[in-house]
Amino acid sequence: MTPEQLQDVVRTAVGAVVERGALPVEVPAEVLIERPRNPEHGDYATNIALRLAKPAGRPPREVAQLLAEELGAHEGIATVDIAGPGFLNITLAQGALGRIAVDAVTAGEAYGRTGTLAGQKLNLEFVSANPTGPVHIGGGRWAAVGDSIGRLLEASGADVTREYYINDAGAQIDRFARSLQAAAQGRPVPEDGYGGDYIADIAAAVVTEVPDALERDGVAQVQVFRERGVALMLADIRRSMESFGVDFDVWFSEKSLYEKGAVEQAVARLREQGHVYEADGAVWLRTTDFGDDKDRVLIKADGETTYFASDCAYYLDKRARGFDRAVIMLGADHSGYVGRYKALVAAAGDEPARNLEILLGQLVNLMRNGEPVRMSKRAGTIVVVEDLVEAIGVDAARYVLARASVDQQIDIDVELWSRRTNDNPVFYVQYAHARICSVLRNAADLGIALGEAGDVDAAQLTHERENDLLRALGEFPRVVTSAAELRAPHRVARYLEELAGTYHRFYDACRVLPRGDDEATSLTTARLWLCAATAVVLRNGLGLLGVSAPERM
Repeated sequence: MTPEQLQDVVRTAVGAVVERGALPVEVPAEVLIERPRNPEHGDYATNIALRLAKPAGRPPREVAQLLAEELGAHEGIATVDIAGPGFLNITLAQGALGRIAVDAVTAGEAYGRTGTLAGQKLNLEFVSANPTGPVHIGGGRWAAVGDSIGRLLEASGADVTREYYINDAGAQIDRFARSLQAAAQGRPVPEDGYGGDYIADIAAAVVTEVPDALERDGVAQVQVFRERGVALMLADIRRSMESFGVDFDVWFSEKSLYEKGAVEQAVARLREQGHVYEADGAVWLRTTDFGDDKDRVLIKADGETTYFASDCAYYLDKRARGFDRAVIMLGADHSGYVGRYKALVAAAGDEPARNLEILLGQLVNLMRNGEPVRMSKRAGTIVVVEDLVEAIGVDAARYVLARASVDQQIDIDVELWSRRTNDNPVFYVQYAHARICSVLRNAADLGIALGEAGDVDAAQLTHERENDLLRALGEFPRVVTSAAELRAPHRVARYLEELAGTYHRFYDACRVLPRGDDEATSLTTARLWLCAATAVVLRNGLGLLGVSAPERM
């Protein structure tokens, strides 16, 4: 019985007590089920009696007694003890705890998935690096975290669209084009341009695609390098993301907002709503009315539109496409962006708390021998995703980037994360999965099969280490739900590491396969199901992080 299943049992028990008139309360929609810190206090605990005591007008322990009697009659519950002011400590019947393993194996890929976020249509925008250079290691963090959040949200029932916003309009694209032009002509790039070997590579590719590029006049020549250069850079970014295991549903062009008149329409709409005014020759959005520290310019005095005007049009476009909430992931250096974007959402007539979510992430440093890796030959002055992947591999790169809370800076030790030892967290988790697969292969070689779910005697799993592992497996759906709701994939990573350790302790204490000529027993089969269940959870958890689960290592 998982915590979610026990939650339903407790709610049913409350309903039964209410139905017979013993408690004049409404049956709560949610029931808190927790694991006691001290295993001697039972498998699970709930504070439901304390919550119901006040509305029922009864002492908490009296309410607890009513519920304990009702719960104690359930076949899956062994004992219910009342503790302190009215907490209920619940010990499951051994078979009920053991069924967690059977349920996990039977559910397979579906184990851990819920419908808690069903009905939510979310637009998840992440990475969104300018198409003027390769994705740097900070963008790589957002790639790993953003994709993992998308997987978690989908596992919780949400409808998620992963979106990459291409900033292909504005001054940075002009600088990029001039940098390519200079490289193609054999000149140094402009002082405000872009450096790195990739500029020369892309410039050469443009000339290969358009042989007469350097023969065109000035404006036409820059335009060629702008259009073809952005396309080539974007193709490179796509390849980088795909090789990192990140696929976007939508690649949205900022330039397209101007081409279809969406920016003008956005300004016009905000003007109609009374939030736009003109001053000093410029057009402003009165964001201070909605909590921003200052009003924001939409159109400069020289007639040039601002990035913020594009942001207005882009947000309205997302809402027009039917998304309930725009989730945007940004680096911590964009923290000043939050206030103005919330004001924009409010000015558009929406609720920032409901329709917008902005996640801010800290920096990433790549370390080797205790010193930061500062340079990338290809990119010039930045460390790019490919540098990290080359150093430690895709699996380790994705895992380490998703393993820490986004509000923490990460220092990635290349030596540690490239080791094939248990002090490397991703290896430790993957090795646990591979170890289980080896056990299951050995069982098959001995002619020992899992058999049918209905034939498993789960009550055989009585050892302390077995119970520890079963309770850990039962927590997985709740870990997935909380990680999705909190946008915190690092919770899954830390859970997997704890689960791997719990499995290794179980394996060291409990013989799984028979020795020598010993016959397999019902306990052997039950333990094999427990192993298989652990493999399912490790595999599903790693999948939520976009990390593979090898069967051999």
